[in-house]
Amino acid sequence: MSSIIFSILSIYVFIVMGYIAKRSFKEKIDDKTITLLNVYFLQVFLTFWGLLIHPVDITLLYAPSIYFVIVLIALIISALFARYLFTQKKEYSIAMVAALIGNTGNLGIPLNIAIFGEESIPYTTVVNLVNVFVVYTIGVYYYSRGSFDIKTSLLNIVKLPILWAAIIAITLSVFHYKPSDEIMKMLMMGAYASMTMQLFLFGVYLYGTKIKEINKTLITWVLSFKFLLLPIVTFIVLYFIELDPMIKGIIFIELLMPLAVANVNLASLYECEPKVVTALVLISSVLFLGIIFLGVKVLTYL
Repeated sequence: MSSIIFSILSIYVFIVMGYIAKRSFKEKIDDKTITLLNVYFLQVFLTFWGLLIHPVDITLLYAPSIYFVIVLIALIISALFARYLFTQKKEYSIAMVAALIGNTGNLGIPLNIAIFGEESIPYTTVVNLVNVFVVYTIGVYYYSRGSFDIKTSLLNIVKLPILWAAIIAITLSVFHYKPSDEIMKMLMMGAYASMTMQLFLFGVYLYGTKIKEINKTLITWVLSFKFLLLPIVTFIVLYFIELDPMIKGIIFIELLMPLAVANVNLASLYECEPKVVTALVLISSVLFLGIIFLGVKVLTYL
């Protein structure tokens, strides 16, 4: 577990670089340009690489189906209460979806390997696949709704090349397409560039972010939803389902993951308070370093 904690901390190098760059060069660092380059170009490589590096086994879809059902239940619960707590449109959008977009890939997969071993890889891969669709459908819609109407928000979903890249990559994987080493190296270069740029952008938005100025109700809601309500809903659903304990544990841990940096990308792309979202991602990541140990203890009761 200590190796995972150190790997989490090591990524802060790129976040600090982004923060220092923005602090040093101010307006010369264009946040929007970085976002557009990453979302419309580099993340296409990340999507192909992430979905082709491990074959997608459609016989394993039961686990991610449960994951998706839990996300939908949580979304409905959020919709019942968020509308009364947040009248400001952008805050409502953040409250609805931020806690549901967790870091199931870059953090979730290695963390599950540390807990359950390499037997978890097929399950974490397909769960992360479902999370990709949650991010670029539900996530895009709600972050877009912070600035646009319903029709435009729905169109924004189909405009993103990442969604189409995911569909193509899944189709290729289902038909057992195996890219050559040269192609995988090329995809990996783009994927790592994308991940680095996401972390760099996160640091850029950290500069000038003042947590004291953020709506305390929003902070409390998102973090409570992420680390209290969502785990409780997950535990209840999993408790009454007949399923292998390891698979139950994987689903629980994946839904416990802190807010993903993808939240910042979408908030920036659709101008939905990216600095506020950046602060929420940072706080959730720090809290997760302690919460994960409690989460592991809960696994014995599933």
